Amino acid sequence: MSAVDSFTRIRLIAGTTFLEAVRQKFFSSLLLIAVALVGSSTFFQQFDFGAGELKFITDFGFGTLFFFGSILSITVTAQLFFNEMENRTALTMLAKPVYKLEFLAGKFLGAHLLMLCFTLVITLVLSGILYWREAEILQRLGPEAAEAGPLVRYVDVFIFGFLQWMKFGILAAITLFVASFSNTNIYTIVVSFFILIICQLQYIARDAYSGMEAGWERLLVFGLGLIFPNFQLFNVGDQLVFDVEAALPASVILQMTAYGLIYTVAFVLLAQLNFRSREI
Repeated sequence: MSAVDSFTRIRLIAGTTFLEAVRQKFFSSLLLIAVALVGSSTFFQQFDFGAGELKFITDFGFGTLFFFGSILSITVTAQLFFNEMENRTALTMLAKPVYKLEFLAGKFLGAHLLMLCFTLVITLVLSGILYWREAEILQRLGPEAAEAGPLVRYVDVFIFGFLQWMKFGILAAITLFVASFSNTNIYTIVVSFFILIICQLQYIARDAYSGMEAGWERLLVFGLGLIFPNFQLFNVGDQLVFDVEAALPASVILQMTAYGLIYTVAFVLLAQLNFRSREI
């Protein structure tokens, strides 16, 4: 019964957080800009790129999803957390039978649900544009090209979107961890973006680790490689959508999902440790 009550409290906090985030002008503005940028890729229909045009549209859409999704995940998570601190609503909420872990989990889930909506909208818009341009290209190439099969694997577009959503979850958890010991919204956002850059450049540390001899430097690089997640693992856009023979195996997708969940849960629990001793 206690577990059911805890889940109910987390669900209510997550729902309230999600509604609060959706009402923010920052979210709607960023979503409209991202959709407009993905839609602007159709400008290149006036050039005769052939199937290469579809590759450009896909890469442009994937880049837009990652860029604006990262900004939104970090900024919204930080804003939602510090709004509760500044408005003293967190104090009122925690004065009731609500544990701090439930509070943080609800905040995280609300922000992560917002990122799911953002990711789904962008992937749907991108799929619609690809479908439209693919139909025009196949019509221009003639019936033989149409008989050869579709040019785009649309399932892969959503697989990539799902993996980016998992990465946004890690980002939100990291932001929540930084916010748990930070005193200002700006500091949290800046530090979280620096951590994002470190995570994007993890492959450099791993390459350096593989070429090092045994010693404390190797242990240091190995430790940093464990502390910060490797976001390059989620950048699989080149292996998706067009390369049918080298489609991403389901086992790899499951491993990447488990990798994202482990880091997400770890950073949320670390945030709870900091937040537990914090005065509100």
